[in-house]
Amino acid sequence: MKDSKSSIRRMALSLLLTAMLLVTAACGNSNHAGSPNNAANPTNDSSAAANKAEKNQVSVVTSFYPLYFLASEIGGEHIKAVNLIAAGVEPHDWTPKSRDLDTASKARLFLYHGAGLEGWVDGFLKGLSKDSAVVTKEISDGITLIEGTEEEHEEEHADEAGHDHGSIDPHTWVSPKSALKLAENVKNSLIEADSANQADYEKNYAALKTKLEAIDADYSAKLAQVANKNIVTSHQAFGYLARDYGLKQISIMGLSPDAEPRAQDLLDIAKYVKANNVKYIFFEELVSDQLAKTLASEADVETMVLNPLEGLTPEQDKKGETYLTLMERNLQNLVQALQ
Repeated sequence: MKDSKSSIRRMALSLLLTAMLLVTAACGNSNHAGSPNNAANPTNDSSAAANKAEKNQVSVVTSFYPLYFLASEIGGEHIKAVNLIAAGVEPHDWTPKSRDLDTASKARLFLYHGAGLEGWVDGFLKGLSKDSAVVTKEISDGITLIEGTEEEHEEEHADEAGHDHGSIDPHTWVSPKSALKLAENVKNSLIEADSANQADYEKNYAALKTKLEAIDADYSAKLAQVANKNIVTSHQAFGYLARDYGLKQISIMGLSPDAEPRAQDLLDIAKYVKANNVKYIFFEELVSDQLAKTLASEADVETMVLNPLEGLTPEQDKKGETYLTLMERNLQNLVQALQ
């Protein structure tokens, strides 16, 4: 009995010592794993890799959403893109602040559309820091531009400091055909700024080009079949869409959504709507729909959204909407309105 008790005590002591050794070993391993020099720690590895990747990213600043989208798609993990204009802000109403100059001055690449869209851009470029090494690129270069028809709104536009487009329609991106050229220009700009990652930029561009070409083909096929070719819009933002797909645009306002039409203009458009069997007046999400609703009421027709794709609403941004999804929705609405 005595030997049995001694045996039990020895067994218990042995188990206790084993447990203590295991705890000590675990603590020692834990401390070692927390060391920043521990190459076997995947958490530290991934964190260090992420920091290194972010440090090597090309800083790209864009003037408005479509360019931000294109740069993000083509640049992928190699760039850190910043869009100057926040979601929900109408680009025609936006003017840069000193912090925007600072942001662009620190970037490696600044992409703006040109063709008169950014009335502020000349002064902005002159205001960049003298020490800045940022490369600036006008992305609409190479697109055949069209003239707007602003005669009836000249007085209103004369008062729009910083936002006068002149006689050139800058809204190239509403057409998938023009978007293809914009994408190519963005790709070339990224390669010029960061030739080391040219292969990835070419690969990402090719993937995006395939998507844009599919949308272009869809627009061409479906809009060729609609019975009515007349689109009545809030402002003159769809000239390139109309040109490229055989439509006729009649706008309530001019190239800027800020210009107010005359009463006679509204009456004339209402007559046109009735005479040409137009069923919908298109309005936009980032500007007031009051004029479109007034005209629709006068002409006894409905209203529908046709997005000029100048920016996302906060809700669209949260839902993960993109230039491509909105372009597809525009086509759906066009087909419904024109059939």
